[in-house]
Amino acid sequence: MAGLALFGATAAQAADLLALYRQALVQDPSYAAARASMMAGQEKTVQGRALLLPNVALDANALHNHLDASAIDMDYGSHQWTVRLTQPLFRLQNWEAAKQGELQTAFSDLQWAQAQQDVAVRLAQAYFDVVAAQEAVDAADELRRAAGEQLQYAKKSFEVGTVTIVDVDEAQSRFDLADAQLIAAQNQLDVAQQALAAIVVDLPAKYARLRPDAKLRGPDPAQMEPWVQAAEKDNFQVQQAMVNREIAQREVQRRRAGHLPSVDVVAQYGKSKDLSRFPPLHTETVESSQIGVQLTVPLYAGGAIQSQVREGAALLTKAEQDEEYAKRQAVLSARQAYLGLTSGLAQVRALEAALQSSLSNLASTKLGYEVGVRINVDVLNAMAQVADARTRLSRARYDTLLWQIRLKAAVGRLSEEDLAAVNALLVEE
Repeated sequence: MAGLALFGATAAQAADLLALYRQALVQDPSYAAARASMMAGQEKTVQGRALLLPNVALDANALHNHLDASAIDMDYGSHQWTVRLTQPLFRLQNWEAAKQGELQTAFSDLQWAQAQQDVAVRLAQAYFDVVAAQEAVDAADELRRAAGEQLQYAKKSFEVGTVTIVDVDEAQSRFDLADAQLIAAQNQLDVAQQALAAIVVDLPAKYARLRPDAKLRGPDPAQMEPWVQAAEKDNFQVQQAMVNREIAQREVQRRRAGHLPSVDVVAQYGKSKDLSRFPPLHTETVESSQIGVQLTVPLYAGGAIQSQVREGAALLTKAEQDEEYAKRQAVLSARQAYLGLTSGLAQVRALEAALQSSLSNLASTKLGYEVGVRINVDVLNAMAQVADARTRLSRARYDTLLWQIRLKAAVGRLSEEDLAAVNALLVEE
């Protein structure tokens, strides 16, 4: 019920990254599927342990019999029941299967942890796409309004003869271009919102945006190598591959155990009620009980066991190569995220300087236009440059935050606390 209350609140007012993440933990179908898979994986340990525990079975029947022997010809009923207990003493294949069950449960736990990280990264990507698209719409709308003002000013100037028709046409062209850019930006915003809706369903009316004075932090530690080393062992996909390789090793041992004898304790107790087969005929009740040790030695299975062992060995080789591939991919992901974060920070600094230069250039161009040393097209170019710098800076800031999140995910350390730290940089407008 608390989750439903949250949904209603976020749909009616502004939402931030952390609020939508918690919403995604309830509404995202991919995450829900991963949770169900994890719950199913918990049963693998129980199923494996059951192979080491006693097996108790009850057999019972009730029969209608016809007896035709010598001078006897009659029908009669009979029934019997038997309770049988089998306790494995030595079944190496069962022991290996039980260990596999524990590993399969651990594997499902790792998949669950991976799913938690994945939903955080996907949500952050979708969220930042939306807010960056919103800021692009704002920049395009501002450019359109400014181009409209320049167009009106050019028309009035043309009426009084201070500018030519060329200036009016140029202003009209820039206004139409700004109008088209605004339409394209709004379309991109719609697409980004639909991508976010695929995760959280209920979209808020407004979104918290990155504060203009927010300071983006670099990686800690600052060197790349510690991140690479951590990814090679702590990345969740690497850990899953390691567990899968150990499961494959156990599978080879389990199949080889098919050659070995098995020893069980067998005990049973039963009772039967039947017609005596010897004169004088009468109903006879028999009780029986047995307990002992049963040895089973496999002799020949048509070559199936040897084939299964060879198959298991090939699957083990595959699992080993999958583990190596996962390590290389984890290292690649860590390097890409580290470089994306560090280069993103440098790009943000450069674009901040570019925006300030563009604003200064716009101010001086407007002043020059007013005193007659600049023409209308110069002002329009300067306004377009400011809008472009703002859009690129906005995108670079959100991309840098996303690389920060991806770097933590690459080493298996992304948590809700990390999202909360990013969320603290956002502000509702």
